[in-house]
Amino acid sequence: MDETYGIAAFRSRQQVLRFEQQLRREGVQNVHVVSTPRDVAVGCGLSVRFNMQDAPAVMGALRRAQTGNLIGVYQVEKHGNARARLTALSR
Repeated sequence: MDETYGIAAFRSRQQVLRFEQQLRREGVQNVHVVSTPRDVAVGCGLSVRFNMQDAPAVMGALRRAQTGNLIGVYQVEKHGNARARLTALSR
């Protein structure tokens, strides 16, 4: 199965949960807390997953949140059983 999505990785579980709630309050509904991919295996082990079409809204929310706990925002591409490919959108 091929899929592309975005993740926002943080150093703090509390920040992950806060950011997920912030996105929902701002109208970004299809967000989920997920395990952080191994390639970004720094931090608390959790990330906020979002649809790539919501990336501009997510980036705007990050600017407003001004969190110092952000590891980075990445596009994740998965093709079949191959290892996921990550592309940094912001660090």
